[in-house]
Amino acid sequence: MKNAVIVGFGGMGNYHRKSLAKEPGMRAYGVYDINPEKMKVPAAEGLHLFHSFEEVLRDPAVDVLILSVPNNFHHDMAIQALEAGKNVISEKPVALNSKELEEMIAASKRAGKIFTVHQNRRWDTDYRIVKKSIADNLIGKPFYIESRVQGSNGVPGDWRCVKSSGGGMLLDWGVHLIDQMLYLVKSPVVSIFTHMLSIRFKDVDDNFKVLLRFENGLSALVEVDTWCLIPLPRWHVSGTDGTLVVRGWDNSGEIVRVKERTEHWEPGIVYTAAGPTRTMAPRPIETLEKLPLPHVETDELDFYRNVAAAIDGKEELLVKPSEALRVMNVIDAVFLSAKTGASVACHI
Repeated sequence: MKNAVIVGFGGMGNYHRKSLAKEPGMRAYGVYDINPEKMKVPAAEGLHLFHSFEEVLRDPAVDVLILSVPNNFHHDMAIQALEAGKNVISEKPVALNSKELEEMIAASKRAGKIFTVHQNRRWDTDYRIVKKSIADNLIGKPFYIESRVQGSNGVPGDWRCVKSSGGGMLLDWGVHLIDQMLYLVKSPVVSIFTHMLSIRFKDVDDNFKVLLRFENGLSALVEVDTWCLIPLPRWHVSGTDGTLVVRGWDNSGEIVRVKERTEHWEPGIVYTAAGPTRTMAPRPIETLEKLPLPHVETDELDFYRNVAAAIDGKEELLVKPSEALRVMNVIDAVFLSAKTGASVACHI
């Protein structure tokens, strides 16, 4: 049993408390937050309450710290914890840029302690559906992937609206979507182009589109929009044999693919108000087949189980620091593209 202290008890801090209550390999041992009001829930749960970060670091019973503080505090607090001999789980984004993350990784290597990032969206059902569909060759070889999240509430009115705190949607949801895409496509990114907007908040991005080109020829669109009243599908994947769509958080969708030995057919004609088109006429329905999305099993508690096992030297980390660094290198390039308005050539 590993003793974890949750540092920062906001929404994600409480999520970790609830998750660890279901995981026998790691438990929520204590909590530290600078706001006394936020300590009431863990106090009622009987958790140990710490009154300073230094007190957490001095406690020999603490095995691992879970950093759920605003993004701009991750770097310094992680390094302090690692140097104090503690293992560290950082919320995402693990850092504000790749330079910060390189320093954090170096500190973990010097200390010989586990350091990882809570990239929990790798366990989302919609993502696992897409991953399994590609692995099982249900749509042939993918050549274009769209991954997006769209809401209509704007950016939450807290530190996420402050640039110096690491606010903005690229560092909030973008880091998840980019991590998913890099974990899905086993090829280096060679080009990045970004269209980034600040529609309702001047200081941070609340809407962006990122086009990633991979060395294997695949292209991917990653999109986050906080002011969209008619959302597009969560996933839309085009392959050489078919198309996959996952519409939203309910994981509804389907796969449509071509039947075998139907390479030739008589195309129809569609007449629009301005004239006919043969190129964009629908394919005859008898040449297609519709499949349900594959069933997947996923358990987000695997993340904590893996960290506990990694601390004991029994498993490799599922979310490796090198993977987090690759994500941050892409994010650095995304910000550069947004700043210059140009595509960024790279090999990440």
